[in-house]
Amino acid sequence: MDAFDGGDGVHAGTAGIPVTAMVSTGIVIAWFVALTGDALIDHRWLRVAVLPAALGAAWVGIRVQRRLAHRFLPPERVPSREHFVGRVCVIRTSRVSADFGQAEVTADDGSTATVQVRTHEAGLVSGSHALIFDYDADGEFFRVAPFDSALDPHRPAV
Repeated sequence: MDAFDGGDGVHAGTAGIPVTAMVSTGIVIAWFVALTGDALIDHRWLRVAVLPAALGAAWVGIRVQRRLAHRFLPPERVPSREHFVGRVCVIRTSRVSADFGQAEVTADDGSTATVQVRTHEAGLVSGSHALIFDYDADGEFFRVAPFDSALDPHRPAV
């Protein structure tokens, strides 16, 4: 596994840690090792080894930080369009047909998205509720059917 390949696509291999935090950790470790090595080593020719030792210690420290974060931090959930399947949406265009329509759907985190929707059923107009039951990846739209909003399990409690 490469330092820039996290395997799970999370933050370019940083296991969810910001790159600036990892670089800062490396700088602090390298500074500490260089300062300690300079203070403890009296022989001038041994001080030449302090810089490579400091850089090596920083590299090891960053790798340990990355592994600990990968082990103890939960993986980032990347939302996808398939997460909207099974949700209720609100129609935002004047009508929905087999080749036209948009709706607003709410995600788990409370954010909303305007998505393309299609149906072969009549009666879906602006403000009506529909159930998203499929996603067409080729056409990049959701298939919807009329739905009674009172039955929505994701409806916010009032």
